[in-house]
Amino acid sequence: MDALLDSINVRELLSAQDLSDPTTPLSAPDLRLLIQRLDSHSLKIKSKIQSYLLSHHHDFADLFSLCNDAVSRSHALSDGVAHLLASLSDRPVEAEIGQIMKQMSSATKEAREKRELLELVRAILEISEKLKAAREAVRSGRLRFAAEQVRELKQALRVSGDDLVDEGEPVVYGLLRKEWSDCFDEIQEVLMRFMYNAVRFEGETNRIRVTYVLSIDGIELKTVLEALDVVGVLNYGIAKVADLIIKHAFSPALNFGAPVSFVTEINPDSQAMTEAILKIVPSNDPKIEKMDGEAIYSRIIVVIKFINKYICFQEGSWTRCFGRLTWPRISELIISKFLSKVVPQDASKLADFLKIINCTSEFETALREMKFISVSENKDNQLSSFAENVEVHFAFKKKTEILGRARNLLLQCDFAISQENTRRKGKHDGAAANNPEDVNLLFLSERCVVSKAAIQLMRLVHETLKDVCLSSPRVALEFYRAARDALLLYEVVIPVKLERQLDGINQAPVLMHNDCLFLSQEVLGLAFEYRSDFPTSMKEHAVFVDMAPRFHLMAEEILQRQIQLVVRSLREALDGADGFQNTHQMQQFQSAKFSIDQVVFILEKVHIIWEPLLLPSTYKKSMCTVLESVFSRITKDILLLDDMAAEETLELQRLIHLMLENLTSLLESLAALQIEKSQEGMTYLDDLIPSLRKIRKLAELLDMPLKAITNAWETGELLNSGFTSSEVEDFIKAIFQDSLLRKDCLWRIHGKF
Repeated sequence: MDALLDSINVRELLSAQDLSDPTTPLSAPDLRLLIQRLDSHSLKIKSKIQSYLLSHHHDFADLFSLCNDAVSRSHALSDGVAHLLASLSDRPVEAEIGQIMKQMSSATKEAREKRELLELVRAILEISEKLKAAREAVRSGRLRFAAEQVRELKQALRVSGDDLVDEGEPVVYGLLRKEWSDCFDEIQEVLMRFMYNAVRFEGETNRIRVTYVLSIDGIELKTVLEALDVVGVLNYGIAKVADLIIKHAFSPALNFGAPVSFVTEINPDSQAMTEAILKIVPSNDPKIEKMDGEAIYSRIIVVIKFINKYICFQEGSWTRCFGRLTWPRISELIISKFLSKVVPQDASKLADFLKIINCTSEFETALREMKFISVSENKDNQLSSFAENVEVHFAFKKKTEILGRARNLLLQCDFAISQENTRRKGKHDGAAANNPEDVNLLFLSERCVVSKAAIQLMRLVHETLKDVCLSSPRVALEFYRAARDALLLYEVVIPVKLERQLDGINQAPVLMHNDCLFLSQEVLGLAFEYRSDFPTSMKEHAVFVDMAPRFHLMAEEILQRQIQLVVRSLREALDGADGFQNTHQMQQFQSAKFSIDQVVFILEKVHIIWEPLLLPSTYKKSMCTVLESVFSRITKDILLLDDMAAEETLELQRLIHLMLENLTSLLESLAALQIEKSQEGMTYLDDLIPSLRKIRKLAELLDMPLKAITNAWETGELLNSGFTSSEVEDFIKAIFQDSLLRKDCLWRIHGKF
């Protein structure tokens, strides 16, 4: 068969000699020859296949017979399966088997549930019996046994700190937990009562008594402590004892005003020791009064040894528990009452403090040996950590002193300056230059008067920063922070101190404004003055420039608050003029004149306070703002009058002249601040106070003829003075009666507009 599968090469069937080129076309004779040869080749193949089949006839017959047998067996198997299914459908055996299996499963489950229920009942009865036994043990004085039972039942009932209840557990478990809780409270109450009676302070004899036999049944203190430890409330049980000993033993030991010493007395009977006493007696030891570290620590060691031996029975876990409760407070007392007070005042005494450091280290070592404090926990090393960081504590103490000085000088300053000291330095007056409260502003070419508090505060800051330059990095950092905090104290203390003065027109707000301006300028120069001498580690981090905007903003807020207060007072005064109506009537004129007098009084008061204290530029700007509000209000009220008699216009003119005359000194002080003048020889004051030119022109208009008023409008004089066409028209209508001339003038004014 392999020969039949060989491929036929068509080229071999052709007679052409050159067929190397696949693109060569075949001729008709070649095609006919190709067909004939293909037919011949096909006949040969058929002949070979026939001869192959004949030669292997027996093999093919066996193969077909095997296939026929396989098909027959598959039909027989199919018939058998069908017969089996038919027999099963006629007899439902599987239903009977399923029913039996269900009955067996139900019976097994019921038996298991009954067995579990019996086990649960047995466990409940056992727990109930143990609870009952624990209660009886408490009543009979077998406290250790009762405590162990309570501990075991806590695990059996899965008692935890939260109140979460498993919804799937039996309800009886909740009842048992409630009963366990009552039993626990009962035994805890009994144990606490015994502890209260075991260690007591007797104030009459000034001693602490420890009693070992606590009842007629022979219950001992050690048994009570063991029960507390087993139950897991030892901390709670000895907490009151710890408070008692701290109050009556450790605190007196660190009271250097009335030094005491401790004496231990033991009163054993013939068989066993029944009590121990720690007597607290006055001491005359001069070392204690001099705060000698060795003497102080030795007294505390006596108390701790008494606790370890006679209260905790030298049981390490009990002593450690007592230490955990008391050591944080004891160490705090030692630091606050002793170590912090012996921190040296200057670096020369640091060597003497090394003795205290050694005593402190030996003291903590002794406590570790008694297991009063932990060997591994660093938090129990507060004393040695404090003593070894004496350099930092020295700096902290100095920082506290600096801040205390800053606070005191801020609180003691009265923010009041006499009139002699408020004379501003002028071209002909050099007295102010010798006034210590008249200071130069570093980055402004002006001088201002500040409070003594600001000057003394900056002097303190300069002293502190000089110490920064001469100190070690750790101390320098604390001094740097102290300097910043001292400056920030001004922002905190002074606004509260001057709270009432800030709501009135007086010197205090102005001085506070100047102080903030002065401080904002001074802090800008601190870095330039000192940074080069700072320790290297601080040069990149020590900054003061961030504080300057705070003080500058504070100064601006105080000034604006004062301006608004003055403006509000002036408005209230002008409200009494009732819009300057009917001033030709005597009563109304007197009322308007009184309002003008009030305005003049307020302005003169502000002038007297502001001019000597504020910077010239600030004074000019602030006073012009106040005057603008006054003049614009008066001008507006007069121009709103819809009808004015001839006498009324004269009285209004009189009031304006009276006001301007009384304000002559004020206006002259403002004009004197104007260095540059216009070509006409006038100052720029009218430009700073636009309503001043307008009110002066209004005074002229009040007795000016109609034509003159019209000509003044047409020439632009009134427009330059700040009048509008509607104001001029309403003013003419209010003064002059209706006539052809008035209509013509109004038409000319309207047309000009």
